[in-house]
Amino acid sequence: MHPIPQTKKLFLCTTLLLCMILSCSGCTSNASPVTKTGFYFDTVITVTLYDDNRSSLLDDCFSMAETYEQLFSATVKDSDISKINRAEGRRVTVSDETVALLEKALEYCELSGGKFDITIGKLSSLWNFSENDGTLPDPSALSSALSTVDYRNVIISGNHVQLKNPDAAIDMGGIAKGYIADRMKEYLNKNGVSEGTINLGGNVLCLGKKKDGSPYRIGIQKPFDTQGTAAAVVEVQNETVVSSGVYERFVTIDNTLYHHILNPATGYPYENDLLGVTVVCNNSADGDALSTVCFSLGLNEGMKLIEDLPDTEAVFITKDHQLHCSDGIGTVIPFTEMTD
Repeated sequence: MHPIPQTKKLFLCTTLLLCMILSCSGCTSNASPVTKTGFYFDTVITVTLYDDNRSSLLDDCFSMAETYEQLFSATVKDSDISKINRAEGRRVTVSDETVALLEKALEYCELSGGKFDITIGKLSSLWNFSENDGTLPDPSALSSALSTVDYRNVIISGNHVQLKNPDAAIDMGGIAKGYIADRMKEYLNKNGVSEGTINLGGNVLCLGKKKDGSPYRIGIQKPFDTQGTAAAVVEVQNETVVSSGVYERFVTIDNTLYHHILNPATGYPYENDLLGVTVVCNNSADGDALSTVCFSLGLNEGMKLIEDLPDTEAVFITKDHQLHCSDGIGTVIPFTEMTD
């Protein structure tokens, strides 16, 4: 057996790919673009302003990233989420922002019938894709962790949150980055920025449109391509593009790939015909959750959900590397046909 541990390489390639395409698509504003890159939420994040060169706005966005990481990360000891997870079922007082994020996440838990479930924390910890050296979780530990998964055990009353199952643990990884991107966009818009991009590790949110009226071009990662090649490019204006796929975080054991999108019913990664799902919509928190929800549903059910939702489109990539686009997606350009 030669296990292949998960690395951050594909995350970084995706981020660099998106930045490359955004820079190639350009901007015709007279202002010189300003950009800042850092590392939060276990990934590279980049914020770029095209119509405003105030670096102080970028600094404020990164201060927001720091604040939200301290609230939402289950690996930060004193975060709101960590306090809830350690409370053994007792009520915990949390911030307004944490309540807002939890309520949004629970909407998608309900919409998906539990296929997306934020109480998957114990399962996520067992797999530990960030540092997995090629070891499958112990079956008995997996069974024990499964018994703690049920989003209906999250009780919110005002600013108080508790878990009815004292052994449960919340993991906000499936929605937190999208929520944070939305808050950054709100802040930038309030400060007069109407043209820019927020890229939180592949969760890309575009502010407005380019000065010449043309859309931004955002790349969809070609699964497992370590060079950062795009499978296709979508054109968007004032929208977000969020992807979930088996190629993001995974470990290969005995020639079997185990990816990070876990099925709350089995404790193992979802098995279907998909490599990835990219969602295009107005709000990044919605796109973040929906990309995971649609992956969990599979191509047919996932596409049906997308077609039933207003102002929401998607591109599904199946294991034969074919693109399947929702009816209203607009322009999807195969990368080999992309021109400036």
